[in-house]
Amino acid sequence: MEVIMFAALTFVSTLLGGIFALKNRSKLHYIMSFAAGVLIAVCFFDLMPEIFSMATEKGLNVNISLAFVVIGFLAIHLLEKFALIHTHHEEEYASHHHPTVGLVGASGLAIHSFLDGVGIGLAFQVNATVGVVVALAVIAHDFTDGLNTVTLMLSNKNDTKKTVSLLLLDSLAPIAGVLATFIISIPDSFLQIYLGFFVGFLLYIGSSDLLPEAHSEHSSYRMLALTVFGVLFIFVVTRIL
Repeated sequence: MEVIMFAALTFVSTLLGGIFALKNRSKLHYIMSFAAGVLIAVCFFDLMPEIFSMATEKGLNVNISLAFVVIGFLAIHLLEKFALIHTHHEEEYASHHHPTVGLVGASGLAIHSFLDGVGIGLAFQVNATVGVVVALAVIAHDFTDGLNTVTLMLSNKNDTKKTVSLLLLDSLAPIAGVLATFIISIPDSFLQIYLGFFVGFLLYIGSSDLLPEAHSEHSSYRMLALTVFGVLFIFVVTRIL
């Protein structure tokens, strides 16, 4: 089936993004600078417009989504602080990084990738043209999803084995999402809450974790340029697709 073929391409795109990050881990700060721009831009150019569009089309209260943006932001902040405090290592607390934060972050991206797959499946149920457009959009940014998954894991001191496992989970998630549309339906009310929570989650990761770390010890105009490039990249992708 055509929808399965596109789902397979999302797997390849995500995997290639992750492999690129793994192969260039010595330049992780450069990748983190780009990834920070990507995550922040995805919130404002992709997810937030989707929230407002859904609220308009489905007659939902957009304030609920906006409330969950704040909840998502504070939830990942509290989780990060809780994980760090319980390590009992002051030097690790000072660095503001912990493997648990990376695992939660990468798992969140996998859930989002699953819903991307759901979006592809539902779009093909409308008609093939809509399905192809949505699938191309997902494939285009899945490369950065794989890159972000690896970046989150490595920057939070996770080992290669765990990083690869989460990359595979994120790569397979869109396929699972497509298959899920054959047997289940997801309520709009849940999607509204999820999207708001995920925006807050990504905003925190991008602005409070990746961006400060990327510029902490290796600050340069090149780093800043990569962050801006990450923002512009997502802007262009969301406008084209």
